[in-house]
Amino acid sequence: MTSSDLIRRTAAELADLLTAGEVSSRELTEAHLERVSAVDERIHAYLHVDAEGALAAAADVDRRRAAGESLPAAAGVPIAVKDVLTTKGLPTTCGSRILEGWIPPYDATVVRRLKEAGLPILGKTNMDEFAMGSSTEHSAYGPTRNPWDLERIPGGSGGGSAAAVGSFQAPWAIGTDTGGSIRQPAAVTGTVGTKPTYGGVSRYGLVALASSLDQAGPCTRTVLDAALLHEIIGGHDPMDSTSIADPLPPVVEAARRADVSGMRIGIVRELTGEGFQAGVQQRFDEAVAHLVDAGAEVVEVSCPSFTYALATYYLILPSEASSNLAKFDAMRYGMRVWPEGAPDASAEQVMAATRDAGFGDEVKRRIILGTYALSSGYYDAYYGSAQKVRRLIANEFAAAFTRADVLISPTAPTTAFRFGDKLDDPMAMYLNDIATIPANLAGLPGISVPSGLAPEDGLPTGFQVLAPAMADDRLYAVGAALEARLLAEWAAPLLDGAPDVTSLPMPAAATKEDAR
Repeated sequence: MTSSDLIRRTAAELADLLTAGEVSSRELTEAHLERVSAVDERIHAYLHVDAEGALAAAADVDRRRAAGESLPAAAGVPIAVKDVLTTKGLPTTCGSRILEGWIPPYDATVVRRLKEAGLPILGKTNMDEFAMGSSTEHSAYGPTRNPWDLERIPGGSGGGSAAAVGSFQAPWAIGTDTGGSIRQPAAVTGTVGTKPTYGGVSRYGLVALASSLDQAGPCTRTVLDAALLHEIIGGHDPMDSTSIADPLPPVVEAARRADVSGMRIGIVRELTGEGFQAGVQQRFDEAVAHLVDAGAEVVEVSCPSFTYALATYYLILPSEASSNLAKFDAMRYGMRVWPEGAPDASAEQVMAATRDAGFGDEVKRRIILGTYALSSGYYDAYYGSAQKVRRLIANEFAAAFTRADVLISPTAPTTAFRFGDKLDDPMAMYLNDIATIPANLAGLPGISVPSGLAPEDGLPTGFQVLAPAMADDRLYAVGAALEARLLAEWAAPLLDGAPDVTSLPMPAAATKEDAR
């Protein structure tokens, strides 16, 4: 089996090949590292590649398997990790200059569970700085490019993970989702992305953006792969005070069953129609028809407070970000900049110079917004009011789930836009998350599944499914049922229709200036 064949197999298929002894973990890992060497100069999905560590982990799995040791099902299948999760002995930068060169002394719980499952870590993927963005243009190390069109964004903040999976540089990856940062990149790269129930996957070791919103989850090429990865990283963690103690829902069983017969599926009126690209809406409507053919019942639900979700999110998130990012003070870790011409500078002056040099424009913008919203005299008017609307949104979700088992919408309002199109218009950028943000505000799980190519531009679209808290298995049932119908219609995975990245012209060099 050639390297080209191996990198296009799903994670589940690779796990079966490993178990059957038809391929070694070292062969799989080498194949993906070769792919990274061949195409990542064009894509820039990775910030750090750990070839030595990945190969050592693969060799260990092969040794244990040869010795007859009982191993986890996916042991030996390599993976990429978003650079917002701490990795012992490997850099963790969060896409920011302020953490350039920082080597964490511990693993995030998600990373530890990947290692315990025997998954070699290929490297750390690019992202918008501190997960603030929807395009990965805000990375201090230059933008990641969409494998479908190198002049377009791969989504954000987790564009690196989605692009790595979409360009076959990793069979699966870990992302994080604060307002859509797994699901929106999945939609625009033609991949699958899941945001688990808040608290269903540990946040220990996840560098916090907004602690009440952040959630790690899978980035994959199939719904089953997402469920398998969800099962590996999910479950209670005593190191995370917000971790849910209940057992993980049967996500893998639901993905394999792929049954929606008799399921009530609610179309959210406020998350379709006006403001959505015509081709995105068309593919969504076609996907709904497929689910009806599969036996689902479709109802329309209305959640009026969802129209305030974007404004609510952009008060709560900056407020929490301004608090969480206060620890980057040049005193304990990360970069330190001495003020020019001030040999006797105070700690406050060093802190100000460091944060000015280390943070990008979007991070500064959100810190300023959050600090203002939390300031004396404005707290109740802004942050306090946003939390009240957040409760209204959660209540409307609860009411909607009395009428429907799951809710659906397009994942993103448009296909991938060109670099620079929205970089100077923060509000236009923020609108990319209009359909994904409500789930984060309510702590609910969601998944994005490819729904075809928009006829206007031939670029991927995404279909979003939302479920009640700890009903993550419903996401996989609906996602897998839709995926099966579309695979039968397309006669191949959506990614088989993507252009070969190696045949695309080399883009202009990705620089810090490109991202800013």
